[in-house]
Amino acid sequence: MSEKIVSEDIKQIIRRAKSDLFENRRFLVSGGAGFLGSYLCDTLVEARAQVTCLDDFSTGLAENIKHLLEKKNFEIIKKDVSNFDCSKDFDFVLHFASRASPEEYQLNPVRTLLANSFGTYNMLEIARKGDSRILFASSSEVYGDATVVPTPESYWGNVNPVGIRSCYDEGKRFGEALLMAYYRKYELDSRIVRIHNTYGPRLRADGAYARALSRFVMQAISGENLTVYGNGTQTRSFCYIIDTVVGILLTLSSPDCKGEVINIGSSNEIRILDLARKIKKIVRSRSEIVFRPLPEDDPRRRRPDLNKARQLLNWNPEIELEQGLKRTIDWFRSREKGDLSA
Repeated sequence: MSEKIVSEDIKQIIRRAKSDLFENRRFLVSGGAGFLGSYLCDTLVEARAQVTCLDDFSTGLAENIKHLLEKKNFEIIKKDVSNFDCSKDFDFVLHFASRASPEEYQLNPVRTLLANSFGTYNMLEIARKGDSRILFASSSEVYGDATVVPTPESYWGNVNPVGIRSCYDEGKRFGEALLMAYYRKYELDSRIVRIHNTYGPRLRADGAYARALSRFVMQAISGENLTVYGNGTQTRSFCYIIDTVVGILLTLSSPDCKGEVINIGSSNEIRILDLARKIKKIVRSRSEIVFRPLPEDDPRRRRPDLNKARQLLNWNPEIELEQGLKRTIDWFRSREKGDLSA
């Protein structure tokens, strides 16, 4: 059941993302065993591209890509992106290798910074030498605690450069600056997506790797208390994995996106407390909601301005939150039952 859900997602992405453009093209995907990276690898393999997945499995999971190992158009390289070099040429380089869960990247601040600095430099050098098109997975975190909401790509951000979250926020900001430097200096075809809160199957819910949404789902399923940080009035805009990956691939393939920075996410804002209540209701859980202190520098609101994505990509999220949550919950439930059937 769990793999069936993912397979259905991939089919929708293939249908919407103009994937026929990728057939026989050579891809390097860093972080390819992670949540987003594995969906990209699945989609590109299905689209008959030649895919090289780079991952050191510090946060990515082997189970996310093990079914691809038998495919002739897929290979895996187990190495750290921050000290990786490669003499092969690629048509496209997708740099997605980075810790992304706040708790986990705060436990590993140096490695998080290295993945987005040296790692980005290494991916850019591979792209420059091979004259590849490169796409960098940046984040809504570059906006910090935004004072302009909905937040457009032109907003410069409100980030604490020495705060506890700076290893991720400033790492992504540096990565963006480096991509734009290569774009201006070498005319390298560089593209940046600022990805907002994405959820769906394969989103980790264990320990420090967990995000708010996946943690709520697992707590509700298991009957544990749902832990909300602060008073729960902080907002996020959650985008289902299908919509995010379609937006990424359209940014990659569009002739109008060279040197562009594009928000990819949902414009439907929800309070974290209301998200917890919604998940409780869908699961029909008797779990209680409990409150914990709000972490330092936690953004109060998060909602992207999507006008640029609409204009350049003709892209809009199509999966409503209720629908996406039900698919995600079904996936987690099937994993809990040990049902891995296709």
